[in-house]
Amino acid sequence: MEKKKYVVTIARQFGSLGRPIAMKMSEKLGVEFYDRDIVEEAAKKLNLPVSKINEIEESAKKHVVTNNFRRMMYPLGTQTDDLQNQLFEAQENIIKFLAERESCIIVGRCSDFILADEPNVLRIYIYAPYEARVKNCIEDLKLEEAEARRMIKAVDEARDHYHMHYAGFLPNDQRFKEIMIDSSMLGTEGTADYLVEAVKRRFGL
Repeated sequence: MEKKKYVVTIARQFGSLGRPIAMKMSEKLGVEFYDRDIVEEAAKKLNLPVSKINEIEESAKKHVVTNNFRRMMYPLGTQTDDLQNQLFEAQENIIKFLAERESCIIVGRCSDFILADEPNVLRIYIYAPYEARVKNCIEDLKLEEAEARRMIKAVDEARDHYHMHYAGFLPNDQRFKEIMIDSSMLGTEGTADYLVEAVKRRFGL
């Protein structure tokens, strides 16, 4: 009997542990997990080396803290609307292709919007109280407290702007989510277990 194909999309607040939770879910469910690699594939599709994506980010007009988390803030760069739109379209095609090909978990990238019309999709939003996010950034991402607070503000704003620009709604809009969960309640492992059980029940696995 052929396994039922499904897709889980995960939008998350910075510092809410959404990415590690998604990775644990993929292990427990035995399905692929996609995140930043989608952007790299989109770059390849447009014959742009990944270094070009970094160049686009470096040309950002908005001053931001320069560190390893810039790509979270500007997943498609900040240079020109035209190039950003081309990258988004390539990324959109890749996300649709992945969803068509196999069961998988896709983090961010407006996947909740792009796959909204798919029959077997479960859209999740992971959040956490502000101080819990600061603590996660300090402990898991090894940021100084002041930098953690700056990054939370900057990444949240950038993600909201990006999502609103392409999807027309914010990542935490409950109208477009089946599950919204505070990750501080159960922690990384517990939240992953809870969501895996929800996925199994939703899709009869």
